Amino acid sequence: MTKSPIKLPAPVFDDPKHHIRLYQGDCLELLALIPESSVDLIFADPPYFLSNGGITCHAGRMVSVNKGDWDKSKGPGANHEFNRAWLAACQRILKPNGSIWVSGTAHIIHSVGFAMQQLGFKLLNDVSWVKPNPPPNLSCRYFTHATETLIWAARDKKSRHTFNYKLMKETNRGKQMKSVWEIKPPETWEKRFGKHPTQKPVALLERILLASSNEGDLVLDPFSGSGTTALAALRTRRTAVGLELSYEYLTLTVQRLSSELVRVALSLTTIQFSLDPVSDPVDRSDRAPSASAQAQPRSMSIELKLVQQECRFHFIGRHNRAVIFSVLAPTLDDALQKFRSHGHSDSDALFIIKTETQIFLR
Repeated sequence: MTKSPIKLPAPVFDDPKHHIRLYQGDCLELLALIPESSVDLIFADPPYFLSNGGITCHAGRMVSVNKGDWDKSKGPGANHEFNRAWLAACQRILKPNGSIWVSGTAHIIHSVGFAMQQLGFKLLNDVSWVKPNPPPNLSCRYFTHATETLIWAARDKKSRHTFNYKLMKETNRGKQMKSVWEIKPPETWEKRFGKHPTQKPVALLERILLASSNEGDLVLDPFSGSGTTALAALRTRRTAVGLELSYEYLTLTVQRLSSELVRVALSLTTIQFSLDPVSDPVDRSDRAPSASAQAQPRSMSIELKLVQQECRFHFIGRHNRAVIFSVLAPTLDDALQKFRSHGHSDSDALFIIKTETQIFLR
C-alpha cells in the first residue's frame, strides 16, 4: 500500500501497519490542510439537517430524530452554502481521476447534487440504497421512507474515474449491476460497541470501495462518524483517513477497528500443539462411565477420543494492535503473572483474548 501524503496535526489514532489514521476536528479546517490532488476516493455522509423536533419509529416505539447540534438545520440557504463549502474542499484534494460518493435523504441530497453541478463535478450515477425493512411512517401522511440516495461523481469533466466493472458484474452473478442496491441496515454485530444515529452498513461501504477504487488507494471520509469507511477500507486493503468532530464517535471507531484488527491478528497466529497424549490425559475411558456418559450414543465414545485440552491467553498490544504475548495458563491471573514476568506492564495490553482448545482423535 502507498503511504498517505497528508500533512495534518497529530492523529488521535495512527496505525502505520494497516495505513489507517483518524483526526479530530472540524472537517473544513482539516480538509484545508490536506495537499491538493492527493486523495483517490472520498465517501461522505454529511449532516441531513433533520434534528428539528421531528419523530420516527425505532423498535416499535416513537422516538425523537434529534441527533445533536451538528444536525440542526440553519435554513435552506445556509445548509446549501455548507454543502458547497465542504464539497469544494473535497474537490480540491481529489486526484485528477478521483471520485466522490455522497449519501443522503431527500432532505439534503438535492442540495448536494446542485452544489456538485455548480462546482463542475462530473455526475456519474445516483444509486438508490433500498432498506428491506424500514421503520413505519407514524403520521400515515407519507409513503414509508425506504431508500437513501448515493450520488457518485468524478472530480471534473476530464476525469477518467475508476470503475471495476468486471468485479461488480461477477458480484452480481454475471449480470450488469444496476443502480438499485438492496442492502440491510447495520446488523447487530456492527453496533456491539455502540452506534451512530446515521451509521451505514459495512456491506454498503465495501461495495463502494470495491467498485470505485483499487488496493492501496487513499480513501477519505470527512464525516467519519462510527468509522464504517475506515473499517471497510481495512477489509478491502485500502489506505484510510477519517475526519470527525466528536471524540465520542472517534472512540467508537477505535473500538471497532481494534476489534477487527484483533480478529485478523488471531487468525494469523499459529497455535502449535502435539498430537501425542499428555502424561495425564483428560480421557478416563478405563473408569466406569457416568450416568450422563451412558446416556450418550455409543458411537461417539468409540469414534472420538479427547486427548488434549488447553487454555491460552493472547495479549494484544495497545500501540501496534498485534499479538505481543501468548501463553498457556489455567486462569487469567496466572497469565497476567507470566505476562509481567516477561517484562511487560499491564498497560502494554489493549485486549486479552482467551481461547480454549480441545483435540479429539478418531
